[in-house]
Amino acid sequence: MTTVLITGPTRGLGRAATLDMAARPAAERPELILVGRAGPGLTEVAAEARALGATVHEVGCDLARLADVRAAAATVQQLLGEDGKLSALVANAGAMTTDTRTASADGYELTFAVNYLAHAQLIADLNDRFAPSARIILIGSNTYHANFWRRLLHVPPAKWADPVEMSRPATGDANPGMESSGTAYSNAKLAVLYYAHELQRQIGAGVNVVVYEPGWMPGTALGRGAPEAAQAAGRALARIPGIATPENSGPTLASLALDPRWAGLRDGAFVVRGKLTEVKPIAHNRDRERRLWEATGELLEKAGSR
Repeated sequence: MTTVLITGPTRGLGRAATLDMAARPAAERPELILVGRAGPGLTEVAAEARALGATVHEVGCDLARLADVRAAAATVQQLLGEDGKLSALVANAGAMTTDTRTASADGYELTFAVNYLAHAQLIADLNDRFAPSARIILIGSNTYHANFWRRLLHVPPAKWADPVEMSRPATGDANPGMESSGTAYSNAKLAVLYYAHELQRQIGAGVNVVVYEPGWMPGTALGRGAPEAAQAAGRALARIPGIATPENSGPTLASLALDPRWAGLRDGAFVVRGKLTEVKPIAHNRDRERRLWEATGELLEKAGSR
């Protein structure tokens, strides 16, 4: 039995990937565990996937609450039964706050908490449930470094600091603004790359860790906290031919989780819109990777003790 867990399945990239997996021929169709915020969105995508023939389990979870994540992992353990294993875990859910003073339920900066810490918690709690050839797919972003177009569009690159420092919400009476918000997002995505490399060293033999960059998808729910003018511009840009969309990037995410062509990828291999791509030198740093792993344990333990 092939079983795939995916977070953030209710909209955008996650929904497209979920329905692509559900629509596969019966011999290729996995059992799906959908981990997302409880409500109509989760119910609806689960119903659509079942209508396509998939066996689906819904697990309600607010990834901004690590207690919820731990409870979701416990539910997944129960669903798998004594001997069940995960064939793939797709850590798709993401968020980008427009105000870095915003804290998660555990007191951590929200973008860092949802994009990085929540999935680190989930994977740690399910560490003994991966099949020997399982795949862990993390969602990355090229925003971790600047290039011509990102500088032109004022997209800030990562500004790495100690992970404990990055986990702290901003302070002050005024919103630090979009520059700070963009940096927090880029930092979280660089953390995903560092984590992928260290996770591969720490995870059980045979489990493969891959990072997927779906491409810039303007107009998706990720930017729902942005000003309306920015959201309108994103919706307009989404109509440009060739731009990444959930409809054309979602099937690639599903493919990474299931298809034989990707079976050999590991060590945090970076796939950009279906193409294996070398990351920039900044994305490989053993000292930062070790420190991130250590700090992540500290942050998760602190949240669990509350």
